[in-house]
Amino acid sequence: MDNARRSFLRLGTGVAVGSLLAGSSHAATPAISVPPLTGPGGDALRLVTYRSNVAGTPRVGAVTGHGTLVDLGQAASKAGIELGFNPSDMVSLIAAGPGAVAQARRCAAAGDGMSLEDVQLMAPIPVPVRNTYAVGWNYLEHFDESLSAHASKAKLPKHPVFFTKDTHTVNGPFDPIPFNPAVSIKIDWEGELAVIIGKRGRNITEADAMNYVFGYSVINDTTARDIQLDHGGQWFKGKSLDGHGPIGPWIVAADDIDYNNLELTTRVNGVVKQHINTRQMYFKIPRIISELSLGMTLEPGDIIATGTPSGIGAARHPPEFLKPGDILETEINHIGIIRNEIKLVTT
Repeated sequence: MDNARRSFLRLGTGVAVGSLLAGSSHAATPAISVPPLTGPGGDALRLVTYRSNVAGTPRVGAVTGHGTLVDLGQAASKAGIELGFNPSDMVSLIAAGPGAVAQARRCAAAGDGMSLEDVQLMAPIPVPVRNTYAVGWNYLEHFDESLSAHASKAKLPKHPVFFTKDTHTVNGPFDPIPFNPAVSIKIDWEGELAVIIGKRGRNITEADAMNYVFGYSVINDTTARDIQLDHGGQWFKGKSLDGHGPIGPWIVAADDIDYNNLELTTRVNGVVKQHINTRQMYFKIPRIISELSLGMTLEPGDIIATGTPSGIGAARHPPEFLKPGDILETEINHIGIIRNEIKLVTT
């Protein structure tokens, strides 16, 4: 990759992010120094889906603490490890259970690393089988700002508020977010922690809920506010535009992270718009999983966006919305950062 084509933005947690390549419909993976994090066996397990070029076959890999990428299938072949999952399918790995995670750790430690700059990181689960589940109003200040923006007198919910985003919203961690002014001109940001479900379950108790978590990622629940209001304020349509759910850059294994003490930050063009610690969630992850699974089966690879904090554009005075050329960054310390350019499209 030509260094002259890359500019860098240095971020507070030690993550260096390169600009999107000019003229490319897909973003090559920028230079990333991985946030320091140590799991029980050494480096934390960070699982990615990647391809070597735009037309390449997706592969599953692990990113080491040194910022190199190990292809799990290639590493397994070299080390004589018979994998219990398809090395081209993240959901296959997730569904295979703890044994597959242990194999992935062995492969990550044994394999030869390649530069992240030589591949394209895709969404960790590029083609989810089901919609992304999401939680509304899960930080008190966001609940208050939402009521103020709509002059509402609604009461704080006693149970989590759920909605979904269509499967086609899923987008890569460094891919452009489409902006079509014929569709929406009020695109808003909502940075969130994503939970990845690890095994099938229904009627899960709060006490047992964390045993169903495979890992965590970073997601932005990008929202078309004008469409949302045009459809009576309900959330599904305004949150389901194609490409309006970037996620990544990887999944950090659940055992390697304290989900209840993470700093989430959203930036637009380098300016902080949202900042919160996940300990301030109103409904904690065990409660979310328990209530979502009540009478409804959760599956391996299901994605749950756990809610956004205050600082959304629609609640600002005056309101602010994304426009073509803007750079939207969503970062969670100990996980990583996603960086997406808002790109003008006509179709």
